[in-house]
Amino acid sequence: MAVETSPESPLAVRTVSRMLGDWIGRLGAVWIDGQVAEYRPRPGARNHYLTLRDTDVDMSLMVVADSAIIGRLDPPLAEGQRILVHARPDFWPARGSLSMRAREIRPVGLGALLAELARLKELLAAEGLFAPERKKPLPFIPHRIGLICGRASAAMEDVLVNARERWPAIAFEIREVPVQGVQAVPAVTTALAELDAMPEVDVIILTRGGGSVEDLLPFSNEALVRAVAACRTPVVSAIGHEQDTPLVDYVADLRASTPTDAAKRVVPSLREQHDLVDGLHRRGTRVLRNLLDREHQSLQHRRQRARTLFVTRLDSAASDVTHLAARVRALSPAATLDRGYAIVTKAGGDIVRSADDVAPGDLIEVRLAHGRLAARTIERGDDAPGN
Repeated sequence: MAVETSPESPLAVRTVSRMLGDWIGRLGAVWIDGQVAEYRPRPGARNHYLTLRDTDVDMSLMVVADSAIIGRLDPPLAEGQRILVHARPDFWPARGSLSMRAREIRPVGLGALLAELARLKELLAAEGLFAPERKKPLPFIPHRIGLICGRASAAMEDVLVNARERWPAIAFEIREVPVQGVQAVPAVTTALAELDAMPEVDVIILTRGGGSVEDLLPFSNEALVRAVAACRTPVVSAIGHEQDTPLVDYVADLRASTPTDAAKRVVPSLREQHDLVDGLHRRGTRVLRNLLDREHQSLQHRRQRARTLFVTRLDSAASDVTHLAARVRALSPAATLDRGYAIVTKAGGDIVRSADDVAPGDLIEVRLAHGRLAARTIERGDDAPGN
């Protein structure tokens, strides 16, 4: 219930502190799931202090456990470990501080981790975050590659060496961050947001070397998986070795089996592209040469056919002319004259076809096969058989 206060009737600090203690005490003992963010063993000390961090958001609690509880843990408590703590709130009115007094601590076993990952995987898949149609294509030749990796890590070296060997002029925007432990998720998420906001970065490689399931847990964190899904820039996941499959592999636009494989999948080989261009040039030259050869042969064949057709038609025309000439000669008066006949015309040039066409004493012209004769008619008479 809210307490009535005013500037005239304020509450004393001790009163507020006591009331807070009462309200917090009502929570009672609860089980808490978290990750050990900070722990410094204190040999011989009665109380041990550790910071328990939420695995998905940046929130934490102070936990106090006595040495007996810490001593029973197997394996020993260590930073980055996932644990279950049964504790009740402990508020110190004098200092206004809150901590959780542990009654029991249980390490989260591998089976429990795997079961939780399977549940989260089903949840994200049901939301469609792993759907193939969500995958963005990678650029053929990236202008600048964003690289998120561990500080001075072998994974970073593998990506840089292999990428620059394949395309020497390739540029990188590198973010070296923690890739294991309690700081990994916020650091990687921040780096991812920075690179995604840079327009010159057109693909992001998220990589680290191999490790245990616990080592790779940050890359199955729900907050990080959702951050990768929300990126507008294509993201390539190259976490661990080929057999490792953290949840970020499913939501990334491309999953590479190793950091070296990521470099090969993102950056084309300059040598291979050069060889490809040379091969295409040679192939194109060969195809063009063959095409020209075929066209030349076809042209030669068409020319030969045209020549043959022309000669054939010319011979046929010559034969026709010869036949026509023979017919013309056969029908020509000259041929008749060659056989001993003559053509008789009157002085005006009219052909004499009948004896009645002239009178005795008319001048006539006789055309022979060779030459002409001028004559006068003496008499005329009718044709008589046998004359």
